[in-house]
Amino acid sequence: MLDAMARNGSPAQRAAALNTLASDQTFRALRANLAGRPLPLARRRGATSPQQRPARTIYSAGNKEVLPGRIVRTEQDGPTGDEAVDEAFDGLGQTLDFYASAFDRNSIDDEGMPLDATVHYGDSYDNAFWDGRRMVFGDGDAELFNRFTIALDIIGHELAHGVTEDEGGLIYAHQSGALNESLSDVFGALIRQSQPGRLQTAEEADWLIGTGLFTDRVQGKALRSMKEPGTAYDDPVLGKDPQPGHMDRFVNTNRDNGGVHINSGIPNRAFYLAATALGGHAWEKAGRIWYETLRDSRLRPNTGFSRFARLTIDVAGRLHGSASTEKAAVVQAWSEVGVLRTS
Repeated sequence: MLDAMARNGSPAQRAAALNTLASDQTFRALRANLAGRPLPLARRRGATSPQQRPARTIYSAGNKEVLPGRIVRTEQDGPTGDEAVDEAFDGLGQTLDFYASAFDRNSIDDEGMPLDATVHYGDSYDNAFWDGRRMVFGDGDAELFNRFTIALDIIGHELAHGVTEDEGGLIYAHQSGALNESLSDVFGALIRQSQPGRLQTAEEADWLIGTGLFTDRVQGKALRSMKEPGTAYDDPVLGKDPQPGHMDRFVNTNRDNGGVHINSGIPNRAFYLAATALGGHAWEKAGRIWYETLRDSRLRPNTGFSRFARLTIDVAGRLHGSASTEKAAVVQAWSEVGVLRTS
C-alpha cells in the first residue's frame, strides 16, 4: 500500500509514504530480530496480581521521531482532550481487559507488564507499530490516512505482536510471518468485537481491520478484510487490496518480508470461517482455539500454514472432543482456504 502511495500519490503523499517506509524497514528488522525471544525481565517491571490492571503510560513524540517522548497521561490523570492520547489510553485498557476476561491473561506477557504508548510520532507518519517495548502511533497524513489511534483493532493488532513474541516467537518472514500478522488481525478483531456496550457475535461483526483509518478521499473501507481478503480497498493512489483468500492465489514474493501482510489473508479467512461456523462470540471458541495453539509447545518459530492448521485441529479436539462440531468446523475452515486437502 505504501509502495503504491509512493508511486501514485501527490508530492506530499509520496513524501509521507517514503518517510514511513524508511522508518518501517527499521522496525520490521527489529521485529524479526525479536522473534523467538521471550520478553526480557527488564520489561516485566512492576508485575501485578491478576486482579489488578497493569498501569498505562502515554507519551507524546511531538511529531518528531523520538522515543518515548514526554509523558502526557498516566493512570492518575483524566482525559486530556487530545484525541490521540485518550484513544491510545483507552485502547490499551480495552486490550488489557480483553486478555484478562477472555483468556485469563495478565497483560501481553501474562506477568502484569505495564503498557506504554507514544503518540504523535513523526511527521505525517502513516503507521503504527509495536517496537518490543511500547506501542507507537503516527498521526497519518490527513489526506489518505487519519490518526492511527482511531482504530481499536489496530491497537489490538500491534499489541498482539507482543503476545506472539512472548508465546510463539513466530519468525517474521514468509508463512510464519504471515501467521504472525494473521494472529494480530485475529486478536485485534476480537478486541474490537468485545468492546463493552458494543459486543458483537461472529455473525454481526464486519471482520474488517482498520475501519476509520482511511479519509473520505480513499476508495476503500479498511486496511484488510478477514471475511473477503482482497476486497478492502481499490484506490487510484493506494492500489488494490492484494490479499489472497485461498492457497491457489498464494503470492510468492521477497518483498514485505516474504509477503507477511499479503498472504496473511489466507489464515485470516480460515479463522473467519471457523468463527462464523461456530457462532456466538468469536473469542469463546475459535479465539480460544487459536490462542491455545499460539501457546502450544509444539508451535515452532518457523511454523507454516499447514502445521499451524494441524495444531489448531488438534487443540480443538483436545478442548472440545475428537468428534466435536468445533473440531469439524476448524477442519472445514482450513480446507476451504486450500491449506488442507481433505479429498
